[in-house]
Amino acid sequence: QLALVESGGDLVQPGGSLRLSCVASGPMKYVTIGWFRQAPGKEREMVSCIIARGRITHQAESAKGRFTTYRENDKKTAYHQMNNLNIKDTAVYDCAEDSLRTECSAGMPYWGKGILVTVSS
Repeated sequence: QLALVESGGDLVQPGGSLRLSCVASGPMKYVTIGWFRQAPGKEREMVSCIIARGRITHQAESAKGRFTTYRENDKKTAYHQMNNLNIKDTAVYDCAEDSLRTECSAGMPYWGKGILVTVSS
């Protein structure tokens, strides 16, 4: 059973930055990674999707210009760098993985447990 573990969540002030990490228990070279978030009282939102070769195939409008996603396959790790955070970015962030598809969706087979990011002054 593949496991994904997120880290890097924290309490940060508006305008601050955080980098989330997603470490896989197995090889990551050929998998698609998605980053999702769910804010209190809202539905889960796909924030970004990055395919095996590192090309980002999706980025939420709210993330453009502020967030970026990249990966280091040899370290089995994907990263989600978030800059200029605001209160609306407060959410539980999840990474997910799919080794068969190049698209991200809520139906991806492997998920981390999620990590809380709180943006507050």
